[in-house]
Amino acid sequence: MAKSNKPIVWGLFAAGGTVTAFLTPALLLLTLLPAFGVMPVLLSYDNLRAFAGHWFGGLVVFGILFLMLWHAAHRLRVTLHDFGVRADGLVAVAVYLAAATGTAATGYFLLRI
Repeated sequence: MAKSNKPIVWGLFAAGGTVTAFLTPALLLLTLLPAFGVMPVLLSYDNLRAFAGHWFGGLVVFGILFLMLWHAAHRLRVTLHDFGVRADGLVAVAVYLAAATGTAATGYFLLRI
């Protein structure tokens, strides 16, 4: 029986979906609060920069964005297939390359903090 990489792909997809489902509503609320004039001290620029600048905080931010990007790429690939785009190899390369580029950019900018 041939080995498959599907468990890795689906595992990252499921992890990304879980992280996205739990964190997106909280992130949306926390970014809307300053828009309405409510600025918690915890969300000040200095505090968020200090969090992302620490090695553990940067690792958390990197992990969350990596999983969200992987989930979005895989979902977009499946959605395009459902819409009739049958060039699966080209679509897979494009969406996963975009996710890899976003992940690399995230790592680069987090290391610059």
